[in-house]
Amino acid sequence: MRPSQAQEDVSPPWKRILYFMLFVQIVTTMGFSCIFPFLPLYVESLGSVSRLSTKALTGLVYSAQAVTMMIASPIWGALADRWGRKPMVVRATLGGAVILVLMAFVRSAEELVFLRAVQGLITGVVGSVNALVAGIVPRERAGYAMGVMQVGLGVGIGLGPMIGGFIADLFGYDAAFFLTAALLAAAGLIVLFGVDEGFVRSEILQTRRSRFWENWGRIISAPGVTVTYTLRFAHQVGRIVYLPILPMFVLLLLDNPDRVNSVTGLAIGISSAAGAVFALLLGNLGDRMGHRRILILCALAGTLLYVLQSQVQNDIQFLVLQFCIGIAIGGITTAISALLARFTPMGEEGAVYGLDNAISAGARALGPMIGVAIAGLLGVRAVFGAIATLYFIAALLSVWGLPKGRWKSQ
Repeated sequence: MRPSQAQEDVSPPWKRILYFMLFVQIVTTMGFSCIFPFLPLYVESLGSVSRLSTKALTGLVYSAQAVTMMIASPIWGALADRWGRKPMVVRATLGGAVILVLMAFVRSAEELVFLRAVQGLITGVVGSVNALVAGIVPRERAGYAMGVMQVGLGVGIGLGPMIGGFIADLFGYDAAFFLTAALLAAAGLIVLFGVDEGFVRSEILQTRRSRFWENWGRIISAPGVTVTYTLRFAHQVGRIVYLPILPMFVLLLLDNPDRVNSVTGLAIGISSAAGAVFALLLGNLGDRMGHRRILILCALAGTLLYVLQSQVQNDIQFLVLQFCIGIAIGGITTAISALLARFTPMGEEGAVYGLDNAISAGARALGPMIGVAIAGLLGVRAVFGAIATLYFIAALLSVWGLPKGRWKSQ
């Protein structure tokens, strides 16, 4: 049972907190995504002090953070259900700010890999924010609330790579790291002093001292949850698998290589902006017609769009398709988050979204390695064909594996 009655009496209305966390979501994702466009090139500029190739280290820069986050997120999530979700957001943002400052001073790619691994242990902002939001909104408005969060995610990731790419081209890589740290620190302080969660521990956790893995088992055993987590994994692999090779793919499309950072950031930004614009619409639509249907339609759209992306010949075609795929990604991300809220017990949002964040992190750990391997064996264009295949499988799994109906509040 979610502690809604007691909580609503002592805390601000849920919409006020929701829109407050929207601002925090924008600021934090803008900060983290500033480094996306140039991270592979930053690895090359640092060089290696070991026998590992720069390509292998590029994959590790993405994967190391994801592996450690996969381990830490379920634990942070379970602690959030016991002690509150607000402290988890503060920990993730302020801790991330310190790590990003240190990244500006690394002397080798190996040191950068190490700091990325530490980052994964102490951050996880998206999962923490989603848990806080899911804990304060009514279940029947889960699609709307997760759509709002996806708007924040899309706006932040839309602006961050463009800003980061331009700053890296104009002022160097260090300046982008300092900007990222400042944005994260600002977000952490805003939550610390501006958000009153009004946290009340759920009756389940008050009446029984269950271990972490017992809570996780109870969540996973709920109908539809295992399939939904599987879809999250597939979706995150699809989103991350091409990032390590994206600058190289953009180089194939450009006449002027001096624009590679800017165009790469613009591609990521356009996709994220499209997702932000349509996430709220698709989340609201899912509340009315069912998130399962939205998920199936968007996965099929993604299949077609990634096939087309593998055939583009110039940067304009690529950017147009990135906008279109952003719409599908916004629908898929929102639908999965809303389904998790509707399929799982109230009062355990921290554990639910902690596991969700761990699964996403596992996908981020595996995805870059898959992308680099496919590009090395079959070429960079083949990576987009592989993503199309993955989304087609996800559509079939949604049809056959997800419970039908809209799953009203439990």
